[in-house]
This record gives sequence, C-alpha cells and structure tokens, in this order.
Amino acid sequence: MADVVLPIANGFYLSDSLPVSAQECVGFYPNIVEAPALNAETLFGTPGYIQQATSGPLSADVNRESITFLGKAYFVNGNTLYRKNADNTLDSLGSISGAGRVTMIKNIAQIMILVPGGAGYIFTTGPDSLVTITDGDFNANGAPQYAVFNDGFFVCSTDANKFIVSALNDGVSWGALDFGSAESSPDNVTALYVYRNQLFVGGEDTIEGFTNTGGADFPYQRSGLFFDEGIFAPFSIVNAQDSVMFVGGGKNESPAVWMQKGNALQKVSTTAIDSLLQTLTDTELADVFGWAYSQKGAYFTGFTLPHTTIVFDTISGRWHERKSRITTDGITTITRLRVNSVITAYGKLLVGDSIDGRIGEMSVTEYQEYDNPIFRRIATQPFQNNMKSIFVPSIELTMESGVGNAECPDPVIRMDRSVDGKTFSPERVRSIGKVGEYNRRAIWRRNGRASRFEIFRWTMTDAVKPVIIQATANIVGGAI
Repeated sequence: MADVVLPIANGFYLSDSLPVSAQECVGFYPNIVEAPALNAETLFGTPGYIQQATSGPLSADVNRESITFLGKAYFVNGNTLYRKNADNTLDSLGSISGAGRVTMIKNIAQIMILVPGGAGYIFTTGPDSLVTITDGDFNANGAPQYAVFNDGFFVCSTDANKFIVSALNDGVSWGALDFGSAESSPDNVTALYVYRNQLFVGGEDTIEGFTNTGGADFPYQRSGLFFDEGIFAPFSIVNAQDSVMFVGGGKNESPAVWMQKGNALQKVSTTAIDSLLQTLTDTELADVFGWAYSQKGAYFTGFTLPHTTIVFDTISGRWHERKSRITTDGITTITRLRVNSVITAYGKLLVGDSIDGRIGEMSVTEYQEYDNPIFRRIATQPFQNNMKSIFVPSIELTMESGVGNAECPDPVIRMDRSVDGKTFSPERVRSIGKVGEYNRRAIWRRNGRASRFEIFRWTMTDAVKPVIIQATANIVGGAI
C-alpha cells in the first residue's frame, strides 16, 4: 500500500470512551496554511516565557490580575499593587486585601480594583495614589462582586442581585439609588460584561442587555436583547476579536463555552470540552478564568481549569491544551498552564504567574517556561481498516529539522503507539536534527500489528523550535 498522509491537526478531542477518540494536542496549536504549501494543516509550538521581574518567590506572591493603564503595566501580586516599568523595575503602590482573583478595570484617569465581596480600590497617578472606596453607598445595594467599565461608568454586580453604577468617570463616588436589576427573567446575577458598548447582566440561567440612555435618574435601560444562557464562571468572560466568550449554560444545561458575536450566541466548545467542564465541582467551575491574546495571525482565548488550560483559536476554530511542568520538592507534575493573566505593554505580551510573583514575557522564540521544559504532545485519531488487522511498516514525522542549538545540540522526539486507546507501548526516540541537519528524517520502522485500530502519539520536551509539518505512514491492511 502507498504511503498516506495522516491528519495531525484536528486539535484536542478526548472522548469519554478512549477507543472512540484519544486525540491530544498539548503545547502545539493547529495552523491552517492559507496558501499552497507542503501540507495545508500543520502544528506550531505554543510560546515560552522569559522572566522580566518578580515581586517575590512565595506562593503568597502569585498574580491575581493585571491591566495596562496609560501605557504602563500594573499587576496585583499577593496583597500588593505593582507597576512594572519598561526597565523591568517594580514600583510598590499599596495594599490590596484578600487572596483570590480580583477585577481590574479602568477609565480615562483611574484603575478600579475590586475584591469580590470585599473592598474596592481606586488608583490614580500624578501623584500615585491608591485609596479604598469609602463611600457608604458603595455597599448600599449588597456587596459588590464583579466590575466592568462602560460609557464613562464603573458598573458592579452585587450579591443582592443588582448592578450599581458609579458617578461619571469617578469610581470613588457612588449613589444608593443608582442601581438596576435584570427583569426579563430574574435569577441570581453572576457577572457583567460589555460588548459593542452595551452592558450585559448575566444570571445563572439568562443574560439581558442594557443600554445607556442618558437618563437623569439612572442611565441604563433594558435594550430588549435577551439570551437563554447564563454565566457559570464570572472570571471566564473574555472579550476577543469582536466577540465575547464565557463558560455558561441555560437552565438544566451542563456547562459549555459560549461565544456572543453580534446579537447571537453560539456554542463553540466540543463535547470533549463539555465533558471536561462537567467533571468540575460547582466551586471549581466558578473559579475557571479566561484570558486572550493574538500572535502571528492567530487569536487565542484560553480557559484555565484546575488541571489543564484549554485554548480556542478563532482563526482555525480548533482547540488545544497548554500545560506546565512544575517541580516541587523534587517531584515533577504536569498541570494547568501557570499563566494567571495576559496583557500587552511596552510592545510585549506580559504574563502573571500562578506559582510565585514572577512577571514574564510571552515569546514565540522562547522554548522554555522560565528555564523549565515545555511539555508538548500530540496523539492522532484512531486509524482502522474496517476493524480488520493493520500493519504499519513505517511512519515518518516531517518536522522543521536541524533546529539543535548550543543548549540542546541533538534534540529528539519520542513516539509510542496504542492499539486500545488506553495503554501505550514503550517510547522510541528519534533525532530532530543537530544544527544544520535540515534534511534529518524522523522515521519509525517495524511498528507491529494492530488487530482493530492504531493510535500514534509523539512527545517532545527539548527546548528547540517545535514545528510538525505532517505525518506519513505506510499502512498495510490484513485479514480479520
């Protein structure tokens, strides 16, 4: 039988029944080539991280959120608000209470920092000043939970199922009568978001739109736009590429990832993603958070779960995973991506950390996470011959070869195979090519027999440029 090109860029799809599909895509993302090429669907490696600054080495220093304000980068790490300067120095700007994630939003002159159910803060420059919101009306309609900025106003949801509005361009001043509530189908308010200058109030089961009509008593009125889906994870709301994405669902629905584009909602998660979300407890689900950025023509929106980070590329429409290798007391684990927030400042993508207080730069030319290996793995769909036996005399992975460097002079990639979707054979190693070995080929021969179907899996951790162009296999069908 002639060699055939195997699909490798389907992305992540791990079925509840592994023989059905055990497709992994970790540390790689599918890249759809937009011109004639060696292969139309390839895999590029996800970026690495270079340390720029740190607020401390302890878990108490982890990042809680970040924002770009007046061209500069601000991070809440631990219990402190920091400004990271272009020269990578940090300015300590004051104390922030609590330990969990916070909301950071801005108007033309202020940053508002809101601790859910706790204190609110306003930061201004010229001179630097961080003050606690002491206006008694700030808590007159319940404890503020989550915040957005819209049309000159800071807007907060509260635990009394209302949303409150600040004075115009002034987060220090609030009015006890400046509040609203969702009315089309009242349910518990879970979060707010702004899309195309319209305020959306999200509940457990529904979302309702409001517009600023400029009313003298209260600026917001119902717009008539209404969705039968609610928001399950308030920090999962992400605005990206003229859309809003979040983790939510309707009444009696399991959690999924939804996208609002225009005046319509559509589900963008696969059943495999839905299954991952459904394994979470209510507390774990509520803690899912999102981030977004664009790089090299791709638009990524990530959602961090307790043990993995799932990422959607709106250009390819496919999902992949990102994970980090964390070593503690000599024990290495592979868990969710350590990034806690992503912002753009000083012409760079900057990231906060979930392990300690470091602040990093995300870079496509860096192939480690702060000197730690990046875990990269792909696993194919099951290949079969009408459930008859198959033989694979050879399989070749075409990569960008010759990418060795001084730190990793002879990089390798490892392959194992499965005939049941659950257990895999011992790994077999092939070189990707030393410096200048541009025609180095990674070929695995004598791959044995599969009685029903075959899955191939490749793993890579070496710190070199990771590009997989295609997989080609010689497959021979056999008898039953």
